[in-house]
Amino acid sequence: MTAAALAGELHVSERTLYRDIAELVAQGAPIYGEAGIGYVLRPGLFLPPLMLTEDETEAVVLGLRYADQLGDEVLGTAAKAALAKIASVLSPAAQEALRNPVALPGPTARGFPDNTVDLATLRAAIKSQTKLHITYDDVEGERTNRVVWPIALGFMTHARVVVAWCELRRDYRTFRTDRIAAADPVDQRYPGRRSALLKVWRTRANIDENGRFTPDKN
Repeated sequence: MTAAALAGELHVSERTLYRDIAELVAQGAPIYGEAGIGYVLRPGLFLPPLMLTEDETEAVVLGLRYADQLGDEVLGTAAKAALAKIASVLSPAAQEALRNPVALPGPTARGFPDNTVDLATLRAAIKSQTKLHITYDDVEGERTNRVVWPIALGFMTHARVVVAWCELRRDYRTFRTDRIAAADPVDQRYPGRRSALLKVWRTRANIDENGRFTPDKN
């Protein structure tokens, strides 16, 4: 968009707009200006200065370090990058809490069983809300072929699972990723929204929006 168009939409002068855009760029916003085109906002995330308390810093750092420990390579890399970005904009007091935390993660997990299927395939299907045809070996070693609607990945203490609606069982199921022998995308989106399916599963599994298990009061 041109500076004139932005200024008109925001009801400010072009001089004010130039100043505000310059401030956003200085804070790291991926905004680029080009003569004859105007301003372009490119994909990317920037963090303004964060006002986190010491306790909030502890919580964020602990969560990211657990993500690094228990997640796969993608999440581990993302956790390290996020921690570095957050560290660069913390106040001096919060920086001290980052360097010398009160809360520490437990020992590094012993590792998860090796997966036959790349988790990237599962992630892509979840994000695109695409059905998957999987070959699955249950705990007894019985192999079945199923079409599932993947809605989430779960990182448990000793295994990773994919949460899905199973067309074979006509119900929600969790499948250990190390027991999925093959996973092939079906060229078909599953009906409904992933968020709605996930909400129903959480309710039935007594899991709140923060991922905490809530025992049935009945």
